[in-house]
Amino acid sequence: MNTSSFSQKIKQFLIIFLPIFTTQITLSAMSFFDTNMSGKFSSADLAGVAIGTSLWLPVQTGLSGILMGITPIVSHLLGSRRQDQIGHSVIQALYLGIAVGLVVLGAGSLLLGPILQSMPLEPHVSNVAFYFLCALSFGIMPLFSYTVLRSFMDALGQTRVTMLITLVSLPVNILLNYLLIFGRWGFPQLGGVGAGVATAATYWFIFLISLFFAHRMEPFAQYGVFRKWSRISLSKWKELLVIGVPIGFAIFFETSIFAAVTLLMSRFDTLTIAAHQAALNFASTLYMLPLSICMALTILVGFENGAGRLKDAKQYSLLGIGGAVVLSLITAIILLIFGEQIASVYSNEPDVITLTQQFLIYAIFFQISDAIATPTQGALRGYKDVNPALLITFVAYWVIGLPVGYLTATYTSLGAFGYWIGLIAGLAVGATVLLWRLYQVQKQASFHT
Repeated sequence: MNTSSFSQKIKQFLIIFLPIFTTQITLSAMSFFDTNMSGKFSSADLAGVAIGTSLWLPVQTGLSGILMGITPIVSHLLGSRRQDQIGHSVIQALYLGIAVGLVVLGAGSLLLGPILQSMPLEPHVSNVAFYFLCALSFGIMPLFSYTVLRSFMDALGQTRVTMLITLVSLPVNILLNYLLIFGRWGFPQLGGVGAGVATAATYWFIFLISLFFAHRMEPFAQYGVFRKWSRISLSKWKELLVIGVPIGFAIFFETSIFAAVTLLMSRFDTLTIAAHQAALNFASTLYMLPLSICMALTILVGFENGAGRLKDAKQYSLLGIGGAVVLSLITAIILLIFGEQIASVYSNEPDVITLTQQFLIYAIFFQISDAIATPTQGALRGYKDVNPALLITFVAYWVIGLPVGYLTATYTSLGAFGYWIGLIAGLAVGATVLLWRLYQVQKQASFHT
């Protein structure tokens, strides 16, 4: 990864970024097809999947974020030429992933029913959400294990391998959705619940392929992750958690704010919930751009920082954040021009299409803030500076964003759109403060060299 000229850095950045982006788009496409195909079945099934996804996504991304703490650890070990410690770190992360999965299953079995019963949902919508999540729960353990293996592979710079694994899984997910949602080829017609079954099966598929690559294929096999099954090391778990927990909670605070808004939307009619979810699903797809840049920066900045090349680490940070902002302006133009066409992908109902198009206008503004905030967090993780981002995201999204959204939605004529105003405000504050934090970290790092 050692590069000297800026053009070489651009090339190296693209080598790492493009496969990550393809992987993230593919993973997002699975959620897209869950939402889209459920919407084609009925608007009630779309709303049920929307509620179920809104409950699951913050948990999944937050806990996956904890396990992604293995990425900067492996990058640092690689940059400082301590490759012999990588295998042990990865197997401990897998143990931790299994433990996290068991906690989620236990908590979900106790809390899911009461949470859904407390929401003013139509009975069919509530049933779809409940059984969608029950079906999805069978894929939790392989998903978390895959997250660890993918983070290990990506940290080695082998992002094309994880891209290929995920690309192969997409047609499997689409086919299973088609069979189980609509009941084709003799399969039961499960509606939105079928999307949960299909997703759980897909998680098993990508985990098993990743397991084969990590164990048998080079360059991964040389680290002997599965060659020696060492005992659980609480000291290694502590190292993983010290880095991973702030990363996970920072991601949780950001994703859960969107989930909270969707749950608060339950006081509106099914039409509004469906349109909100359709717009949010497309915005989430656009979010894969800054998120992929974030993950690439964690790898590149972590490697350069581990090797003591602080100037190179800073240049990668500027390259990633600048590139994300330019891409966000391009996607903003696309949303303005093709809003109606995008909305019509999600529904056949004219009222849903019109309302979705209006929500997409608001999406333009918060995805520009995302283009600054998310890559900046990736750079900070490369420096192993993770605790301040946790506090910044909590204040920006939950102390500023959600209250502003609630007040605007409740006490102005904007109604449901008021929540999106709150999202825009919170993300803008978060982006500004995170950028300032990165400047301080880079300045301090330069001072100590």
